[in-house]
Amino acid sequence: MPADTSRAWLDVDLDALLANARTVASISGSRLLPMVKANGYGIGAVAVARALESLDPWGFGVASVEEGAELRRGGVQRPILVVSPLVPDWIEGCLAYDLRPSIGDLLALEAWSRQSQRPFHVEIDTGMSRAGLRWDDTAALSALRAHLSSAPGWEGLFTHFLFAESDVDITIRQWDRFQMVLQSLPRPRLVHAANSAAALRGRAFAGDMVRPGIFLYGGLAGHPVPRSVVSLHARVIGTRSIAAGDTVGYGAGWQAEQPGVIATIAVGYADGFPRAGASGRVREIEINGKTVPVVGRVTMDMCMALVDSSVRIGDVATIFGGAISLDQQAAAAGTISYELLTRLGSRLPRRYQRSA
Repeated sequence: MPADTSRAWLDVDLDALLANARTVASISGSRLLPMVKANGYGIGAVAVARALESLDPWGFGVASVEEGAELRRGGVQRPILVVSPLVPDWIEGCLAYDLRPSIGDLLALEAWSRQSQRPFHVEIDTGMSRAGLRWDDTAALSALRAHLSSAPGWEGLFTHFLFAESDVDITIRQWDRFQMVLQSLPRPRLVHAANSAAALRGRAFAGDMVRPGIFLYGGLAGHPVPRSVVSLHARVIGTRSIAAGDTVGYGAGWQAEQPGVIATIAVGYADGFPRAGASGRVREIEINGKTVPVVGRVTMDMCMALVDSSVRIGDVATIFGGAISLDQQAAAAGTISYELLTRLGSRLPRRYQRSA
């Protein structure tokens, strides 16, 4: 078997990624600012950016200066917005790699303006209570307005929705607050607010561009259902027969009620398959077209599944991206698709493919 599939690996369907991006652009009617932070949600930021280049996005979003630097080293030339609020210590790196900072407070704005006239974006906190100037802080907004009147680098204003996938009322409330702030300021060239979920609600929250993330990578964000982009596979590296009463794994966490066959699969929590599952949920994986239960504790490098006698060493197990979707596997582990993707270990080969 090829070296990159001898243990565990990821298959990444770049055509599916592009199809999901086209869906967002079509429904929102707006230009794309794809989020490629956290190494492109675990699948490879440079590879994702290069694939999305064909759709003419405005630029790309990252969470840190180093993530932006990686894109630059990978040949990405479009604008890169660091969506985390600017810390003055980051200014030198932003200037070195031509990154747009996100300004979340007046001190950061003053620090940036002292050192640069390059483009920057300002974040408004409309209810997330995480970053940005509060929408109802009249003193801070007045000072912001005065500063922006003479700031040549002011390029964008944005906010972040907290519940767009499930609660349209909260989203409308945030949007209205954002519009109030926008109307009190000179309008910048770019206004943006919509994440995947908000962008998929149509043009209502689209602004000048939208910031899709999880939907691009195959995670649910309301409707429609995205195409699957990432599949995690691993080889069966051992099988053994067990008797009724035998235990499996650390802590004797699972005990056989009857004779059976256990397959050992070469994937564990160091690869991104979480150690613990949701309370009361049985986690499953797919082997040879059948879903089988994971038994015992997932270990750092391996997990075990209860299978039938047809399973052989070298067979391929699919953890998610096949019969079991990314979101289904995340729910079984008591987490969300974002976390499952960004946990994917660096030792997993990423195989970038095109759909048939």
